[in-house]
Amino acid sequence: MTTITSITSTVTASFLGSFVEVVEAFTIILAVGVTQSWRPAFIGTGLALAVLAVLVLVFGPLLALIPIEILQFFIGTLLILFGMRWLRKAILRASGFIALHDEERAFAAETDALARRSADRRADFLAGTAAFKAVLLEGVEVVFIVIATGARPGMLPFATIGALIACIAVLAIGMLVHKPLSSVPENTLKFIVGLMLTAFGIFWVGEGLGTEWPGEDLSLIGIFALLAAFSFAAVKWLRQYYDTHMEPVAR
Repeated sequence: MTTITSITSTVTASFLGSFVEVVEAFTIILAVGVTQSWRPAFIGTGLALAVLAVLVLVFGPLLALIPIEILQFFIGTLLILFGMRWLRKAILRASGFIALHDEERAFAAETDALARRSADRRADFLAGTAAFKAVLLEGVEVVFIVIATGARPGMLPFATIGALIACIAVLAIGMLVHKPLSSVPENTLKFIVGLMLTAFGIFWVGEGLGTEWPGEDLSLIGIFALLAAFSFAAVKWLRQYYDTHMEPVAR
């Protein structure tokens, strides 16, 4: 059953997850455009988007052939693994065990690498390839996020809307400030997204197994709250342990 809660949670999860991925892709595209030229940046981006469109057109209709319970269980399992990977890194970053992700530093590193290749005859090709790989890899993750958060019947359009809003927002902000979106609290976003994707995964696995969730979609809030409480407790405990026993680990 489509409810305001399910629509809101689907759009929000898709938007936040896609926003993080698009920021990372945009950083590479911007580095290519600034260091080399915008031509290979746009060509690489366009080719990657074309490949993604073909993948969606080819494999998208196949999802309709799979029974919804099996699809929810399979996607839910993948979503738990995907979300917990993000959540694990977010907890370790928040507790100090690994360094916070810095888009400005990533931009500088990519710019420096591209600048060293600028004298190469294949500079445009290498720059375009960098943009292509960044957009393709991050785009695949966006597609997965959209499919996973929109796994329930009727939710896929809303998940798609969330991803499209994220793409438009990143491009608009990026073109306006013309620099990596280092002011975006990406580590905080990844923490929230990790919680949301894991909560969705647990919910979908339960749906696939025929679980009667109390409150139906409202149970997502409870699952999210429990995961958040556990995660914040883990951050607090690990931070105390880190302050007592560890030295900073650069990453």
